[in-house]
Amino acid sequence: MVKTDKKNNLTLEDGAQIAVVGGGPSGSFFSYFAMEMASRFGMNINIDIIEAKDFNCSGAAGCNHCGGIVSESLIQLLSAEGIVLPSTVIRQGIESYTLHLEQGHTVITAPFNEQRIAALFRGGGPKGCIQGEVCGFDNYLLKLCESKGAKIIYDRVIDTQRNDDGILIKTKGAEKKYDLVVGAVGLNKKTFELFHEICPDFVTPKTTKTFITEIQMEEEVIAEYFGDSMHVFLLNLPNIKFGALIPKQTYVTLVLLGADIDHKVVSQFLNTKAVRSCFPPDLNLDAAMACQCYPFINIKGAKLAHSNRVVLIGDSSTSKLYKNGIGAAYITAKAAATTAIVHGISESHFNKYFQPACNKLQNDNRLGKFIFAITSIIQKSSILKSAMLRIVIKEQKMKREKRLLSSMLWDTFTGSAPYNSIFYRFLHPRVMASFIWYTIVSLFNKKIA
Repeated sequence: MVKTDKKNNLTLEDGAQIAVVGGGPSGSFFSYFAMEMASRFGMNINIDIIEAKDFNCSGAAGCNHCGGIVSESLIQLLSAEGIVLPSTVIRQGIESYTLHLEQGHTVITAPFNEQRIAALFRGGGPKGCIQGEVCGFDNYLLKLCESKGAKIIYDRVIDTQRNDDGILIKTKGAEKKYDLVVGAVGLNKKTFELFHEICPDFVTPKTTKTFITEIQMEEEVIAEYFGDSMHVFLLNLPNIKFGALIPKQTYVTLVLLGADIDHKVVSQFLNTKAVRSCFPPDLNLDAAMACQCYPFINIKGAKLAHSNRVVLIGDSSTSKLYKNGIGAAYITAKAAATTAIVHGISESHFNKYFQPACNKLQNDNRLGKFIFAITSIIQKSSILKSAMLRIVIKEQKMKREKRLLSSMLWDTFTGSAPYNSIFYRFLHPRVMASFIWYTIVSLFNKKIA
């Protein structure tokens, strides 16, 4: 049910029907927060979460194409909201990361305990897993929403239609009219076309192609070669901003982030000395890959991702550049739920109360682009990388609060802090002075050699 005032503003009332298209983190977060807020206001709402995948399945059928790391700060934030992740969802805690350069490598420990990260699977695990063996993050959130009263519809949306008194959603199995439709469809281009029918001014996000694969090994082997450390690679390779190897008990997830990564780029990365040294020398990497994909990621947020009765969230709207998509899903989903329940569902409501959250993420991403531009310059320079390695090695012998460059690198690669925090730390006089000094030292040593 919806109420219309004299200014044609729309607000939800008791009995309102809400469709959430997409059952990933953003869709589940929205549903959870909307039901929690409605309960506080004494409002009865009905939410249908429409999801085509079964996240309990292994392989492509339940996969949501994500590296699967969550910062400890986000886990604590979710816990404060009542979303407590069970130990069965978290595959492994990451206590440090090992930074690999052509000039060498060093271990960087978490700056503080609350900045550790957790490794998990989004779906039911890689291809070959027994169904039910892995408790995935997405499935846990979806079941949590179901326990709160949401109805899960495992179906695919095939058509949308705007009417004067609501929006008609057609799936393969049925059709139903809703007062509000929430788009949490990730970067699904076909589904974007359906949303253009009910949100005609929507400009889709800009994307680029990345790479993810799951490498299967014995748990004892992973413990020996990786321990509780995520391995991050800052190598001078085309198209790659950075690569990461994330241990998950019996699998290691390889994530390559950059621009338009293809099979040739992946092969170059896997055959570098730095990468091969992380694995047993007799391991056949190609044979060990349980599954692999080239998913798209959001590198520039959508525009006008809302209209009357419609709002798009998560990757469909705005994400965090090269990192922490789950964190962005949380931010945009909560902002959309607050707007819909507390304020209203008109375009003006979403523009006033939801859009600022997206703008804040997009402004932060602009600084992120600058940071990665600097990172790209460092990647291409052996002198600058040698200087960075020297600084980090020295910092790891200091007290945690004095490891300025180490903490910047940790937050850049793990998503534990916004880019603006990283940017302002980069301008710290001690960081700049150290970089200049060790660049001179590295240049001098190179001339002597």
